[in-house]
Amino acid sequence: MKKLTWQDEIERESFINDVLIENLLKKNSTPSDSDFENVMEKAKKQERLSLEDVSVLLNVSDEKRVNEMFELAKNIKKRVYGDRVVLFAPLYVGNKCTNSCTYCGFKAENLDTVRKSLDLGELEKEVEALIDEGHKRLIMVYGTHKDYSPEYIAETVKKTYSVKNGNGEIRRVNINASPMDVEDYKIVRDAGIGTYQIFQETYHEKTYKKVHPRGEKSNFKWRLFGLSRAMEAGIDDVGIGALFGLYKWKFEVMGLMQHVEHLETEYGVGPHTISFPRLNEANGAVKDPEYQVGDNELKMIIAILRLAVPYTGLILTARENAALRKECMDLGVSQIDAGTQIELQGYSKKKEDQDLKREQFKIGDSRSLDEVMRELMSNGFTPSFCTACYRLGRTGEHFMEFSKPGFIHNFCTPNAMLTLAEYLEDYASPETKNVGYDLIEKEIENSDISQDVKNTIREKLDRIKNGERDLCY
Repeated sequence: MKKLTWQDEIERESFINDVLIENLLKKNSTPSDSDFENVMEKAKKQERLSLEDVSVLLNVSDEKRVNEMFELAKNIKKRVYGDRVVLFAPLYVGNKCTNSCTYCGFKAENLDTVRKSLDLGELEKEVEALIDEGHKRLIMVYGTHKDYSPEYIAETVKKTYSVKNGNGEIRRVNINASPMDVEDYKIVRDAGIGTYQIFQETYHEKTYKKVHPRGEKSNFKWRLFGLSRAMEAGIDDVGIGALFGLYKWKFEVMGLMQHVEHLETEYGVGPHTISFPRLNEANGAVKDPEYQVGDNELKMIIAILRLAVPYTGLILTARENAALRKECMDLGVSQIDAGTQIELQGYSKKKEDQDLKREQFKIGDSRSLDEVMRELMSNGFTPSFCTACYRLGRTGEHFMEFSKPGFIHNFCTPNAMLTLAEYLEDYASPETKNVGYDLIEKEIENSDISQDVKNTIREKLDRIKNGERDLCY
């Protein structure tokens, strides 16, 4: 079979139906009380919502209804995930790029951008610095360039897993890289990756072509079916996302939902995560004021996604400032990055000032991992570094078998406490350590898990305090 490349015409018909999206948004532009209540009743049962259901919620403007949506999103998040919030860090491995994305600081036209690809020695230093902060989960980010071949990505992933420092190690490596052919995905898969993440950026094809005028990314359908090929290669955890600010935000949410439907229909399981970054300042970036997304609209996006796909992870990134991230946590967010550096070698050099000639975009939350965790715990959230499901084979459809009935709560809550205790013992400041163990004790006491499980958690916590690591359910 001929190997596909980005220059090939993809014969499959796009699963993004612009006409259907626009018609549904118009049809439900002023939803009635009964329309709204019917969708909310469906959401309360934790059923995945249809495109029409989502179009109803997207057009809600009444403050009372919006608050109802926010409250239900909060309740569903707690039912499905408990108080857990998964933490990770992005690690930029290379920023060479042949694309001309109008919004990106790494676009090929930016001749003043400082380009860098990490060699294995430099990569090891970055990973050691991340481990020393307490991280156990990474997403490794690669530009679009021939240097970032499947073999190179696989080699850097294997190197990352091999690094040990004190009690620390990286236990899960997710990937954010360009779309590939099926056979190339298999090379990356065999390195032991977690989730493969591709953001479509915008699901509106006309806008897509406008903001991606040249380079590999200019082929809309090559990218659109990128994760389909990944799943055909046996990568069953994939992450989708849209960059809000390129086109109408309501259209993009509907596009995300059509992507969810496509993956579920074709492969039996939807995306493991959905991301919803907003367009930020970047070196040479072009913004269209018409499509900028406000804070309240971002909150609507998060809440609607939580109602629409209750079992899918929702990622809120450090693009947003600390105050807004705090406001959004209750609305359904299940994963965030912390202690974030997006400059090449930023972790080992402990960069504090942002230089947009060295970074893809401006980040809004530059706090340390310790600071972010302390705030989360002070607000009743349990930070988690758990990777047990992935390492025990609970991925893809198997993961959903656990999560949809709610059974995953019995695995994730104990494992979150155990990985939190590892952080508290090895990396936390004294203040954070005190806050953390107070939270763990309250979580054990107030949890609805059985007394036998509580006793087992306490026994494993004692073992962690005595030096054991990587204990899980």
